[in-house]
Amino acid sequence: MNETMRAVTQSVLGGTEVLRLEDVARPEPFYGEVLVRVHAASLNPVDPAAREIGLYIGEPPFTLGWDVSGTVAAVGIGVTRFKVGDEVFGMPRFPHRAGAHAEYLTAPARDLALKPASLSHVEAAALPLTGLTAWQALVSRARLEKGQKVLIHAAAGGIGHLAVQIAKTLGAYVIGTASAGNREFVLGLGADEVVDYRGEDFTELVSDADVVFSTLGGDVAARSVSVLRDGGTLLQMHYSTRDAVFPDAVARGIDTRFQLVEPDAQALEALADLVEAGRLRVHVAREFALEEFAAAHALMEAGGFAGKLVFRLV
Repeated sequence: MNETMRAVTQSVLGGTEVLRLEDVARPEPFYGEVLVRVHAASLNPVDPAAREIGLYIGEPPFTLGWDVSGTVAAVGIGVTRFKVGDEVFGMPRFPHRAGAHAEYLTAPARDLALKPASLSHVEAAALPLTGLTAWQALVSRARLEKGQKVLIHAAAGGIGHLAVQIAKTLGAYVIGTASAGNREFVLGLGADEVVDYRGEDFTELVSDADVVFSTLGGDVAARSVSVLRDGGTLLQMHYSTRDAVFPDAVARGIDTRFQLVEPDAQALEALADLVEAGRLRVHVAREFALEEFAAAHALMEAGGFAGKLVFRLV
């Protein structure tokens, strides 16, 4: 292997103009880690936020990216979970620095799982952060059950389109918010109803929900409290609302705590099982070469697409 690799780096915070594609030293796996040859790595909304304000990861220099799919190129001391040549995927180290937007990265072996055979590396790279966010919220925290009603905001988005499918596998009645142009896409994921967030007010159309799933900022979380039943759960995962207080929710016994996704190999394996069973599919809106980092970041910030954006490296 070469001792250097290409990586998208930055030395200061700012817009896409601060990003550079450079040759840097290839990392070596430490105890309990593996070296992954990156075949694909996806982009998430947290990446532009980290680029601009250092969200979660502080001041540069750094390489962005968490979602990864690739091949184990070397194994650190003490690792028995994988061997060289294994195809793996995951979201290592989040919310700490991982550096997935590069040709190689090192990761704790327990942050990865074997890639589902039915997924390409591009598809597999689109799954970890978004899939784990939905799984940990709906399954681990809300313990969503058959017959319960869940409202999923931004149901066509990277996280939302997986949350809809996971909720349906649990037997829930799913209502999604989306633009009119994405209505058929969301219904095709299994949603029972779709609310056009541009032309309709979800607070007038939804009531007595057991769970609301929101990754949106602004006043969406506060407004969502009104559509929940007493004792329901507001799964709100937008950093801007992490310290928000909802007095009405407290009075009605509604859980509104901010939730952050974590690396979780067991949940990755559960998601892989759903994929292999044909019950979960990943939608990739667009692929980019690593050299197209500026265009990828610009599209992520502009929004308006369904699914995920992915860098293909191999």
